[in-house]
Amino acid sequence: MATPAQWISGARPRTLPNAIVPVMVGTGVAIGEGGFVWWRALLALLVALSLQIGVNYANDYSDGIRGTDDERVGPMRLVGSRAATPRQVLTAALSCFALAAVLGLVLVVAIQAWWVLLVGAAAIAAAWFYTGGKHPYGYRGLGELAVFVFFGIVPVVGTAYVQTEQLSWAALFASIPVGLLSCSMLVVNNLRDVGTDGQAGKRTLAVLLGPERTRTLYVACQVVPFVVALAMIPITPWAALVLLAAPLAIQPIRMVLGKAVGPALIAVLQQTGKLQMAYGLLFAIGLAVVF
Repeated sequence: MATPAQWISGARPRTLPNAIVPVMVGTGVAIGEGGFVWWRALLALLVALSLQIGVNYANDYSDGIRGTDDERVGPMRLVGSRAATPRQVLTAALSCFALAAVLGLVLVVAIQAWWVLLVGAAAIAAAWFYTGGKHPYGYRGLGELAVFVFFGIVPVVGTAYVQTEQLSWAALFASIPVGLLSCSMLVVNNLRDVGTDGQAGKRTLAVLLGPERTRTLYVACQVVPFVVALAMIPITPWAALVLLAAPLAIQPIRMVLGKAVGPALIAVLQQTGKLQMAYGLLFAIGLAVVF
């Protein structure tokens, strides 16, 4: 029987910036456009957190029953370590998805935009089939694309929409750096596991590209968000606030380019999360002030 601490570890709290940052940025757009609704922003955050934790448990379950996690360098997995049974972890994942669905339905009822249900259903399906099902797309090098869409475009645009009830070009543009920073978390995670994933037949993008190109991809995912912010300065001068977060990118980039492997990349993952949070907060403030 897994302990509460093991369940928390299995939820992979270091990945939670992937859920928090898009909601912050989408809310920043809503505030700037005069449509901020606090309880809708809160519900959007709870939906995002439920999906993130749900996908983490779902990955734990699916990778665990395939044996992919039998030898890991990173944080413990509940199924792979035998701390919890596959059924228990599956139940946890489905419970998180159910909670996200219920909270999302509340938002849909509030805004009377029933097409949003399709977006929510697609998000849950993407979360499950990342490593679940007979042909998981995460095993085919498509994980980063899905993260860009469902932890970048969808939550940023969606968070702004459920508050303002209008689709916003500002939110769509702002979702690009958010999606790239979310991708950088997955890139460094897959770079850490490239050896064991390849042996287990899990063909992530890192396995397909190889370590050196994956390191280049990580750097691009860190640098391009700042380029996007600079491009927004003529229209949104306060977007320059994100440059205050730039020093946080130096050490993880240096470590990745310095050929860090295995456990050393766990530290890179932590530093990437800190950069993601700092960038998201500063970007949200800049968007809230200007629009």
